[in-house]
Amino acid sequence: MEEEIGHVTHYFPKISVAVIEVTAGTLKVGETIRIKGHTSDFTQPVESLQQEHLSIPEAKKGVSVGMKVKEHVREGDKIYKVKEGA
Repeated sequence: MEEEIGHVTHYFPKISVAVIEVTAGTLKVGETIRIKGHTSDFTQPVESLQQEHLSIPEAKKGVSVGMKVKEHVREGDKIYKVKEGA
């Protein structure tokens, strides 16, 4: 089961970092997310989150964070939290 929690607002290709705006719930280090868009669709664990260049353990609704991603993403791609065992 997946729950939409945000979307990509920017992508830095040289460092493979997506800026994610959390629009519902929370996003925590250690959780698994799915990034889905017109050309992207992959799942990966959240290994770290950064806000204003500082590492944070959790991002709440209304916050934008930077996160390293394993594949190219685009602005507008949706971020889903993958619920374990559902």
